[in-house]
Amino acid sequence: MDPYRTLIRPHFFRMDAEVAHEVVMARLAGWRWGGALAEAFLAPPDERLTVRLGPLVFRNPIGLAAGLDKHGEAGHVWPWLGFGAFEIGTITPRPQPGNPRPRLFRLPGDAALINRFGFNSPGVEAVVRTLERTAADHRPDVPRGLNVGKNKDTPAEDAAADHRACIERLRPFADYFVVNVSSPNTPGLRALQQPAFIRALVADAVDAAAGRPVFVKIAPDWASDAALEETAAALVEGGVFGLVATNTTLSREGLGAPCDEAGGLSGRPLKPLALTVLRRLRACVGPALPIIGVGGIESGDDVYERLCAGADVVQIYTAFVYGGPLTPRRLCVRLGERLAAEGVEDLARLRARRLPSGGASAAGSGTA
Repeated sequence: MDPYRTLIRPHFFRMDAEVAHEVVMARLAGWRWGGALAEAFLAPPDERLTVRLGPLVFRNPIGLAAGLDKHGEAGHVWPWLGFGAFEIGTITPRPQPGNPRPRLFRLPGDAALINRFGFNSPGVEAVVRTLERTAADHRPDVPRGLNVGKNKDTPAEDAAADHRACIERLRPFADYFVVNVSSPNTPGLRALQQPAFIRALVADAVDAAAGRPVFVKIAPDWASDAALEETAAALVEGGVFGLVATNTTLSREGLGAPCDEAGGLSGRPLKPLALTVLRRLRACVGPALPIIGVGGIESGDDVYERLCAGADVVQIYTAFVYGGPLTPRRLCVRLGERLAAEGVEDLARLRARRLPSGGASAAGSGTA
């Protein structure tokens, strides 16, 4: 019996979804005892699962996606729960409240969520203060990504300045950055994915990051394969370190029951679309560019499938909401079983299958 699913989740699911999120985050932020014991149980080391991407070393490929820890309050907890990395944000230069509530909705029958938060953020200075206060908690062996975006009222032509303002201020606290130009909840934001914008945006973000890896988060919704390919080429030309595929979707395909709530859909119904976009991106950018796979990942088998499709590491969000604190451990255990069943020695060998002659990528690969 899983006590989270039978006892704890029903309690929180009786609350408004965003209120429950705030309660959980407050409790996690205040959790300061038993971390070593929790980590010993929830995150036993498995060297087969270690992944190296350039300067980034992930003790396992299961990361926490942006959106859960928006303000960096619980950075000390994610390693204890077994995550190999975690992402904070989206962070905007100036504070903004986001869209009106309610703006987070559960679809339990589909193991899905819909959100229309709209980059609710206390602003970069508030996040910096939090990260300064918790600096001693940071774990170099569990990379911390900082996800940045423009303010809602910033014109598209000034988006690069917003990204630069965040990146330069946050640089001392970041193991890597993610530029979010793919949320469906900020009007006009996805237009920044067009090649005319994205090439210069990425180049400017890379300059501002001063050596920190810069990823760009890609939408799952594309008018055509050609549009995705053109954007992927522009990202590479701009000097991006890697891609995050994908954000939430505006599609409602795959839902078991109709839902007319506006916003981005995540969870199980997103899985086929996110997997398709990942495969197309990998075909576009070649074998070496790092890709973080996100969207509808619920099990260790899903992780294995995503890695075989071209991801180097993955992230979860909705699966954590539905599956609880044991989720990273479950995914790692099952992934280890799949590696053994397939006769794959470790993730370095799995990744080498897509590299020319089994060689290392420009970004680096293999176990630490």
